[in-house]
Amino acid sequence: MTLIKKRTVAVIILFLTISSTLMCNAQSTPPLVEPGVSLELARYRRAVISNLQYTLDLNIPASKDQDIDASESVEFTLKSVKAPLQLDFKQNANKIHEIQVNNKNIPVDWQKEHLLIAQQYLRIGKNKISLQFATGDQSLNRNDDYLYALFVPDRARTVFACFDQPDLKANFVLSLNVPADWKVLANAGIADTVNQGQKTKYQFNKSDKLSTYLFSFAAGRFSSVKQMINNKPAEFLYRETDTAKIKLSVDSIFTAHRDAISFLQQWTGIPFPFQKIGFVAIPDFQFGGMEHPGEVQYKASGVFLDNGATKDMIIARSNLLSHETAHMWFGDMVTMEWFNDVWMKEVFANFMADKITEKMMGSETFSLKFLQDHYPAAYSIDRTQGANPIRQDLDNLKDAGSLYGNIIYHKAPIMMRQLELLMGKEEFKQGIRAYLKKYAYGNATWNDLIAILSKHTTADLYSWNKVWVNQPGRPVFDYDINYKAGRINKFTIRQTPEFGPMRIWPQTFNVTLAYKTFQKNITVDMNSAVIDIKQASGLDKPLYVIFNTNGIGYGLFPVDKSSIVSLFIYKDAIERASLYITAYENMLGGRYFKPGELLAIFEKGLISEKDETNLRLLSGYISNIYWEFITPAVRKQVVAELETNLWSAMQQQQKANNKKVLFKSYQDIYTSAAAGNTIYTIWKQQKPPAGVKLTEDDFTSLALTIALKSDTETNVLKQQEDRINNIDRKKRLEFLMPALSLNEQERDRFFASLQDHKNRQKEAWVTTAMVYLHHPLRQKISEKYLAKSLDMLEEIQKTGDIFFPQSWLQTILGYYQDKQAAAIVNEFLNSHKSYNPKLKAKILQSEDNLFRAQKLVP
Repeated sequence: MTLIKKRTVAVIILFLTISSTLMCNAQSTPPLVEPGVSLELARYRRAVISNLQYTLDLNIPASKDQDIDASESVEFTLKSVKAPLQLDFKQNANKIHEIQVNNKNIPVDWQKEHLLIAQQYLRIGKNKISLQFATGDQSLNRNDDYLYALFVPDRARTVFACFDQPDLKANFVLSLNVPADWKVLANAGIADTVNQGQKTKYQFNKSDKLSTYLFSFAAGRFSSVKQMINNKPAEFLYRETDTAKIKLSVDSIFTAHRDAISFLQQWTGIPFPFQKIGFVAIPDFQFGGMEHPGEVQYKASGVFLDNGATKDMIIARSNLLSHETAHMWFGDMVTMEWFNDVWMKEVFANFMADKITEKMMGSETFSLKFLQDHYPAAYSIDRTQGANPIRQDLDNLKDAGSLYGNIIYHKAPIMMRQLELLMGKEEFKQGIRAYLKKYAYGNATWNDLIAILSKHTTADLYSWNKVWVNQPGRPVFDYDINYKAGRINKFTIRQTPEFGPMRIWPQTFNVTLAYKTFQKNITVDMNSAVIDIKQASGLDKPLYVIFNTNGIGYGLFPVDKSSIVSLFIYKDAIERASLYITAYENMLGGRYFKPGELLAIFEKGLISEKDETNLRLLSGYISNIYWEFITPAVRKQVVAELETNLWSAMQQQQKANNKKVLFKSYQDIYTSAAAGNTIYTIWKQQKPPAGVKLTEDDFTSLALTIALKSDTETNVLKQQEDRINNIDRKKRLEFLMPALSLNEQERDRFFASLQDHKNRQKEAWVTTAMVYLHHPLRQKISEKYLAKSLDMLEEIQKTGDIFFPQSWLQTILGYYQDKQAAAIVNEFLNSHKSYNPKLKAKILQSEDNLFRAQKLVP
């Protein structure tokens, strides 16, 4: 070792020593009192608090309008007492009736969403804080006869006092006093039941160690089913009343959990990590699901299917149940240290769910669904000026909800698949097993995982990680091919960033050379800015070149337009899907295709495409182009032919699910009077087209479409409501009715009512209503809502759940294409220079198609 190297090492050691000292000092320095949970506060508390347990007793009345009275004790060990201890409580101080610290009553000192416990009441060692209070309702989702707790990411503090950060895991001892005809489900099993006349008190066992966002319970008028899953009793609560759905779904739901648990136990080498298995189906749940151990919550419509369910819906249910089950290992057993790494739990849940799909349904189904589910969704964000990296900074948990989105749910699994390809499947699995074993029932960071994985590969994961994980965006690929004497002389592929500084995305994908009677596939290891495809040198000149035929590569790939002639005759469904995605993405980028041109090309595939999931992808792109990228005047010119083509294709397709996909597309597209009469007759007589299965939900959807597109039908929604027996579905339709009213003033009043957060509690209802309110057929009237809708965004972030800000923006901006709408968004951004950067990014993501339309729509 030379002197220069020795000095370098000495400097590094000195730097690390100083950094470590600064970090220790930062963690021992009392943090400021400020709203939310700051990173500084979290680090400080993590350094001084351990051995944490919450004991909660909630008295839940039958009426949702009455307060929930509660008592709580918080027991913990303190390492030092240098400053007032901040206990998170995002409610008014008057909610606290009494507070004791170590058996001594103290005054309530509430500041900026925290209860402050002065030093003189605390001691080094064991401490106990006891409270009598009324809970907050924001995150208890109280309905007329049921409720459910949903605390992700930092909402536990809106209900009870706690240390609301993921790296202070605790045991929870819960008791619920509820109306006698209610059922209950929580993280732990029921230890004791006491009947008290009109009320029943349930005492639960002590839970496993959980982060506060994973503590949960549900209570209400539910039906219950119990089965065994891998020698453990499992319980399922639901409110579904459709006997056909119940018969066709309940056993399938248990089987899917059973299969997922068996696969994950085998793949991870770790038995199911929690004491209890349980799940509850909730009407119009905010998410697809939420992974509370022992009380996983699902959106009811996602798990209860009937005999009209398509293949896509069945796979989606399997994937959802597998995703939430995977969280038991990834996120629940090993939890991120801070919510900047929330993507880690989501990427592994998605990645493992995809692997379960592969095991249960075969590699071809897995690869096709992986491509269809993840790539378009990831591109929808990564191509925008608001694109965010997979791993983002987070200073305060109050902003944690803004981290969620398509990048962590869809780009991250693509990244993880590329990482597995880079390392090798077995080496990757051994690295993940080592990670799970080391951090079981604790917390870890992405850097902790990378350090372990690096021991299982010779690849430079740190450099790879920089571009894939820490930076946003995608590459744009182009190529040059030179021929000599009818053979390939030189074939090069290059990549450049779509925007931002120069960087390289190391990845592999296939390029296919098409000949008259065969295809030549070449695997490209794209590990630099320019690659010379030496395997192609000397080969005969192909008819055309197809890029990313295996659907694994990530980025904007070129299109050899000669290949479009054969687009719908390629035998490989994955290859066709990849080409559909590539063509659409290039159209958005202004490359190769104009919107009308691509619409005409895709229409030709409505009969030829036989794969159901590809047909759904294709018809979805047709809808996007039709409503967003051609003018209303052009729509009027092409709609009759498009309606005819969709109906004809529906009749010619042989499979029932394919027919249904095309019928739903016809329902979405139609505007002519003749088509309107056809749809109305189908709804009125409840007689679907030959070979198409329609359920109650489908007929409700038809009624909503008729109300939107008809200028004369005023009673169709009321008539549909009378057909519905399920009370939850009736209430949903009642909520939507004003948004579809023919009376503009009634729609105005409906929108005005949404400015009160109490009227936005059913977020799934709100986003559906906003889709109809801002539908292209209503845009000239609804455009007046845009400015106020943008003004509401910050408050929506504060009061809504994690996906609501993004879904709100997507529903208000998603369909617009005119200059007036673009001007409103520009004016908002220009007049809010210091706007929350994460929310600004959400706006830029959601308005991407609107601003692309300014260039693409003449």
